[in-house]
Amino acid sequence: MIEVIEHGAVHEIHLARPPVNALDLALLQALVAAVDAAPRNGARGLVLSGGEKAFSGGLDVPYLMHQDRAGLAACWAQFFAAARALARSPVPVAAAIAGHNPAGGCVLALCCDYRVMARGPFRIGLNETQVGLAVPGAIQFLLQRAVGAQRAERLVVAGAMVESAQALAIGMVDALDEPGQVVAHAVAWLQGLLALPSSPMLAARRIARADVIAALEAFSDADLEQFLEGWYSADSQAALRGVMARLGKA
Repeated sequence: MIEVIEHGAVHEIHLARPPVNALDLALLQALVAAVDAAPRNGARGLVLSGGEKAFSGGLDVPYLMHQDRAGLAACWAQFFAAARALARSPVPVAAAIAGHNPAGGCVLALCCDYRVMARGPFRIGLNETQVGLAVPGAIQFLLQRAVGAQRAERLVVAGAMVESAQALAIGMVDALDEPGQVVAHAVAWLQGLLALPSSPMLAARRIARADVIAALEAFSDADLEQFLEGWYSADSQAALRGVMARLGKA
């Protein structure tokens, strides 16, 4: 489910759960373990990469729809654990986005220091409202930080997905490159950081990213329970069943 590829001091953590790297409990647990282990294994920078069709299709809705409440809570809690692991990584993290990146995949990318996306007709965004879910405040903050509060409001309320060129224009991603070059681009960006005096760079990064960590750590067990109540609402369940039908999983 996770492949670790070393590019010198930069380690690539590659999501490998075909066909679209949908996030289930096992993949999220493996991701947290890989992010936590990488610095101990000599990584001074991390690249988070996914597939060419999709970086990640987000949370695995068919998997979640077959969980009881305890299983559902465990998976969502692990998702937030993965977001926190990326956000508080002691070394810089760049997301290499070679394909589409909706919902939970977009959240993981927003937790990274830098995002490079494939140039072309690929879309990214927090489309949760379109599938029947309200985006928690901690996640909305990540988007607000990247694109500004008013634009984030428009995007998140509509559940909008934007193509890569627009994502660059509004600051949702930092750069575009050819699909086959996004990993190399991310590695090169990290190598540029690693060429700087290490202690000042890392100290400045900790200060600059403290708000991201604080927002995610403020998401409490009570907030998770409130989110789960929304999951079981009639509107959300109808929309989620629609997703299942479109996927042929109903």
